[in-house]
Amino acid sequence: MLLVSGLLLVIILLIVATIIYMWRTAKQDRLIFQDLYFKDFPEGFGDMRIFFISDLHRRIISDKLIEGARDKADLVIIGGDIRERGVPIERVEKNILKLKELGPLYFVWGNNDYEGDFHELDATLLKHGVKMLDNTAVSFESQNGRKIALLGIDDITEERDRLDLALSDCGNETFRILVSHNPLIMKQLIPEHQIGLVLSGHTHGGQIRLFGLGPYKIGSIKKEGECLFMTSNGYGTSTVPLRLEAKPETHLFNLKRGTSTEVGVPVVKTY
Repeated sequence: MLLVSGLLLVIILLIVATIIYMWRTAKQDRLIFQDLYFKDFPEGFGDMRIFFISDLHRRIISDKLIEGARDKADLVIIGGDIRERGVPIERVEKNILKLKELGPLYFVWGNNDYEGDFHELDATLLKHGVKMLDNTAVSFESQNGRKIALLGIDDITEERDRLDLALSDCGNETFRILVSHNPLIMKQLIPEHQIGLVLSGHTHGGQIRLFGLGPYKIGSIKKEGECLFMTSNGYGTSTVPLRLEAKPETHLFNLKRGTSTEVGVPVVKTY
């Protein structure tokens, strides 16, 4: 009887310790620095530095993370799910104001952004000068007249995505970056779209994985043809504030011209 009680106590302690570990993992502030090389990246731009964050959900961005990225980004992209049902708009504003310290903000809608009053979120983003890429595009021009297009589509899960509209809005720019909250956009792309980089989130890397297995693949960058597809583990959590084998991520990408399209070695900093 005593042996059984002892084993039960050990099991309970192991479960509690695992939950604490998962909770602490979910609260980490990790910033991944990575160079991305493209053979068709337009000359005249030098390097283009992008801070990317997705899937904030209920988290408040830490001051340490902002300090770690300060003066290192040319623009900031929010890859959807800046909140979920029950998150007060004041928390969203707090996160927006922090991200504005890093650079101009661009945003695509995620499925959880439509929970609750999404008109309130829309108004808040406009109030703070956030550029919404809802099936639209913007372009950046270098001093020698070369251009880069930044496209964004509305959420695929909500069936609001219109890639055709975003493509028609970006003109003849030969280098294009596409932001889609859901990485399923990969299935819609063909080489003729001339997309060099796709930035996505949504999956949380599976969030809770056991022995390398989870409901989604771990976040990664993979190359298909001359396009790099990046899916982030995201910053926050969904359903439960726990993570296992799928640590939270934010990203600082440095886009460069190279002899071939390839990915540099990532440098991870935890704050």
